[in-house]
Amino acid sequence: MLEMRKDLFADERDDNLNEVGKGSQRQDMPGHVTARTRFFDDHAFDGLLHLKVVRSPHAHARIRSIDIAAAARAPGVKRVLRGADVPVNKNTLLSLINFGKDDEPTLAVSKVCYKGEPVVAIIADTEAQAHAARKLVRVEYEPLKPVFDVEEALKPGAPVVNETYPGNYFEYHERFDHQKLRFGDVDAAFARADQVVEARYQMSPIEHAPTETNGTIAAPEHNDRYVVHSCAQGLFFSLGTTAKILNLESNRLHFIGGTVGGGFGGKVDSLTEPLAVLGAMLTGRPVRYVLDREEEMLTGSPRGAERIYVKDGVMRDGRIVARHIRSYFDAGAYTRLSSYAAIKCTAHIPGPYSIPNVSSDVYVAYTNRCPSTAMRGFGVTAVDFAIEVHMDRVAEAVNMDPMELRILNAYRDGDMKAHRRVAKNTALIECVQVAAEKAGWPLSDTARRQTSVASGGAGERGQIPATVIDQRGQIGRPDTRTGGPTQTLPAGTTRIALSKEPVMEGARDGRAAPTQVPRYEPAPRHEPARAQPPAYAPQPAPPAPSYQPASPPPAPPAPAPSPAHTQHGAVRFSSVFGTRRR
Repeated sequence: MLEMRKDLFADERDDNLNEVGKGSQRQDMPGHVTARTRFFDDHAFDGLLHLKVVRSPHAHARIRSIDIAAAARAPGVKRVLRGADVPVNKNTLLSLINFGKDDEPTLAVSKVCYKGEPVVAIIADTEAQAHAARKLVRVEYEPLKPVFDVEEALKPGAPVVNETYPGNYFEYHERFDHQKLRFGDVDAAFARADQVVEARYQMSPIEHAPTETNGTIAAPEHNDRYVVHSCAQGLFFSLGTTAKILNLESNRLHFIGGTVGGGFGGKVDSLTEPLAVLGAMLTGRPVRYVLDREEEMLTGSPRGAERIYVKDGVMRDGRIVARHIRSYFDAGAYTRLSSYAAIKCTAHIPGPYSIPNVSSDVYVAYTNRCPSTAMRGFGVTAVDFAIEVHMDRVAEAVNMDPMELRILNAYRDGDMKAHRRVAKNTALIECVQVAAEKAGWPLSDTARRQTSVASGGAGERGQIPATVIDQRGQIGRPDTRTGGPTQTLPAGTTRIALSKEPVMEGARDGRAAPTQVPRYEPAPRHEPARAQPPAYAPQPAPPAPSYQPASPPPAPPAPAPSPAHTQHGAVRFSSVFGTRRR
């Protein structure tokens, strides 16, 4: 069975792996064990200054006044930075690909939204002097009511966490307060299901806890540039973020990466680079800004907490006929990468299973917690955990073996996915069969005969069903979250994609023109075959169509002249939008 799986995918990947059980040496191991590997903090500079940050002791508070006079006079202090010293003191990470509104200050000015938010930066000759001066800064706060629960944050009348998003939710496509997926008629399928299984799953924030904490050393160069030694996982991303915040041309920044002393997603937020470079610009000397362990644990971005509700409609024979998922991402006080995580979550629903009726509502909610970020498969990890635990619950509800339940409902090649894409290269069935074999888990003869390359896409499995859509979650109208369906799209309807560069309120000059409301276009009128094979019986593979050589494609039209851009920096490629930007 295992060899058959290798044969199936031999033309797509090299499966001749033989490293397990062998003492193979990693390429970077000699440098690590001999202490010759250079990390960002191993670069020495004459006249190195040290930067430390005054952080908020409150989760939510208005800043009434900031007194830095005593700190500025303290021994060894070279500069005290406030929000007014930051050229562009508002940013969101994904603004580099024109996604979302700038919502997070580098240094807070009028309000703090989470405990540990930076307010003032001290630059001094030594770390000890910077620490001592930090204690002399006087900040007067007016505490505000915080909100820490994602569902409470979305209720009318909840404290406003992020004033850029006063409803405490990220806005998608300038239209909805969450990510939506609709495929088929979920409510009707629940009504005819033999059983409905529901459960709630809660994940907590997780700190990456890298051995090397976040940090940067920035130093002036002789040609009006700045060299930046960084531990960032996404070096060019960090360069672009720093250039934007400091209003610099990106070619004035020379970022040098290298070995990252543990990252796991926790070093993509550019927590230290902008202030370190700003300090070097204002003092004319090298500046080192490194989080200590307490700062890393309390204010370094964690994996976001997620709350997921899963509801399945299942028949007595184990076929899942409907799945609805409602999920909440706790972004913390600011967006960072949570808006992208929700997109990844939606793209993974309903998991690797062929379910004819699927819907989901995935929210990004702002709370007065530390902003969250990427961590090892973020956006997918938690919802996948919830789905697989829920599959075990469903198996128990219908008194079915959980392995065989997965084989029964797994995608086959040719099945239509809920995102209106045809499933290809599926292998869950073979994975479950091999895992069961290795674990000594008994499977029925029927389950052992199943394959991912037969019976997929047959009948309705390969068709887009008639789909009920709604206007739930319109921006500014929380009452619509419980609204009913507004339209049923005919079978075969495909969705016209949004413009690839959506414009958000407050967008900077140079972005694309505002997009239109998404529209739907029915497919050409024809009645697809409706033959319904038994759900579990293996079907012969359909005959392969005879090969027809494609005619040569027409010559591409001459590209239109690019519009003028006001963004600074070199042209870069966006893997999200497939376009080039400055």
